[in-house]
Amino acid sequence: MRVEHAELSLQGARDSNQDRVGTEVTSDAVLLVACDGMGGHEAGERAAAIALKTVAQRFRAAAQPLLDPIGFLNLALGAAHQQIVAIGTDIPLENRPRATIALCLVQQGSAYWAHVGDSRTYHLRGGKVVARTRDHSHVELLLREGVIGPEQVHNHPMRNFVESCLGGESLLPEMELSLRQPVMQGDVLLVCTDGLWAGASDEAIAAAFAQADKPCAEALAALGAQAVAASGAGCDNTSAAALRYLE
Repeated sequence: MRVEHAELSLQGARDSNQDRVGTEVTSDAVLLVACDGMGGHEAGERAAAIALKTVAQRFRAAAQPLLDPIGFLNLALGAAHQQIVAIGTDIPLENRPRATIALCLVQQGSAYWAHVGDSRTYHLRGGKVVARTRDHSHVELLLREGVIGPEQVHNHPMRNFVESCLGGESLLPEMELSLRQPVMQGDVLLVCTDGLWAGASDEAIAAAFAQADKPCAEALAALGAQAVAASGAGCDNTSAAALRYLE
């Protein structure tokens, strides 16, 4: 399997960068990971780092191509959640470390993804969005029910209210797992934290990768700069990992 991939993580206007992104590549499979340590909670940065480390280690330890990709994603998220819960047992519940996460696995001409919270996966083709995940957030619920429109999402006062995350309570969080998604030559898979999509519409994200001959790293860097500029003085950490499927 041949892919081109790139990563980006910008601090934005925050005092620190609590995002973590990673790409694990073998001859048979690729795993993209984006984690966002939740601001306002203790050790958000540590929670994101633990989540990334946990899923990456499980991927490297697994025989590839994976026989049960969806099962792998489910168990990897559960393991990451348990590891983050473990570091917060002596902290009051409302302050315990938490993180959101998006995972995307590509192998054998197919993609599989999973997420918890408002970190996203995008599947792009020919300058358009084939599919993307739907956030575990109050704003996404309002959008699905028709209470607000897409143009109101980015500036809604409850945009940062996440209804599911890794860490906090010991019970497993709500997870969203995709079915198998066929991947074509030239397709782009992208995982990102909310800092990226908050400053770039779905159309802008797709357009950034529309040129097949534009290096993935160049497209991602331009998209990150666009998102940071659009978010202005309130810009969050802005991070993503992307791959273009070549063969």
